[in-house]
Amino acid sequence: MKKIFLNTTLLSLMYLNISHGANAQSTIDIPEAPSTVNAVYVSQSSKKALNPSEKIDRLYNRNLQQEYVLQRMTEHTYFFQSQFYGTMFYVGEKGVLLFDPVENAGEKILKAISEVTKLPVTTIVYSHAHADHISSAPVIVEASKKAGVKVRIISSDATAELLNRIKSKLPKPTETIPFKNGSFNFEGVNVQVHGFKYAAHTADTGVWLIPSEKVAHIPDLINADQLPYWGFAGAEVPLYFEENLKELKSLNWVFLSGGHGNVGSKADVDFYLEFLKDMKQAVGQSYGVVQWGVGAPDPQKTNSHMAQLPAYLDAIGNQATEYLRPKYGQYYGFETSVPKNGEITALLMYAYQYIKSLYLKSGIDFLYIDFN
Repeated sequence: MKKIFLNTTLLSLMYLNISHGANAQSTIDIPEAPSTVNAVYVSQSSKKALNPSEKIDRLYNRNLQQEYVLQRMTEHTYFFQSQFYGTMFYVGEKGVLLFDPVENAGEKILKAISEVTKLPVTTIVYSHAHADHISSAPVIVEASKKAGVKVRIISSDATAELLNRIKSKLPKPTETIPFKNGSFNFEGVNVQVHGFKYAAHTADTGVWLIPSEKVAHIPDLINADQLPYWGFAGAEVPLYFEENLKELKSLNWVFLSGGHGNVGSKADVDFYLEFLKDMKQAVGQSYGVVQWGVGAPDPQKTNSHMAQLPAYLDAIGNQATEYLRPKYGQYYGFETSVPKNGEITALLMYAYQYIKSLYLKSGIDFLYIDFN
């Protein structure tokens, strides 16, 4: 389980190093990628709530130029983002409910909250056990302690069990709720978790919902207004990625906090589903034209066969990227994310024979399973 922590830390460093490196030129606006869902862009506001079709404008540049981004989503909920890491909080009558105090942002989160209320954080939710999304918890707990508040820390029982199993040093949950359709009350407001039976990102990943606000929070499944992140955002079981998206769409929400990317909507889920369908088609086409052995060393000159399949899948991912370029090449992250995600898709299709029946140039005959 230590490997999981290290992997998420590396993902965190990738986000942060990119942004810190760019801060030297933070006064220069970089051209933004177009919206994947034809969003209406509006300037950030901590006072005016968003309409369902609206997103925050210049989000990439804001992450480079501003200490943080703060946007009111609904009457009581707010979207926060700093250095490409985001979360949300709910302002009640007596205190603040904070989801996921993301890494290296504790003081910034407290400052953002102070823009809209003088109330302390009284409750924290851990959405899942990855440290990059919850490791500022000690900062929040200490600040509330100074205000005379003992913070409730709530997670699903699955997350609490995983934190215990990896011997996490972060503050332990003080309360747990069932991973499968659990709920708790915050100042009379019902908060729910919809745990996936088969989760892609981590085994303890679920959708957190505030039904009264029609808001959902689920980090690392969907980066709204962007293509899927490199490696499907570190999904531990990417086989279930599409299934989780469909389940997310079926739930009752309007606004999405996804941990990264912009404020989300169901249009963003539809975009992801369309992209995944096109990705599978592109990978299937690529299997038909890329020959086995491309890019691999001559097997007569090495004492290991291990290079053959990785080189083949890499070539498939690169070819699929070219098939997808005309439709998706202008979107955020295309050059970085699509080749790797194509490679992962190729591996899944290879492993599960997820390709329409055809005789490939590799000489391998795959069984029929359609792409829908």
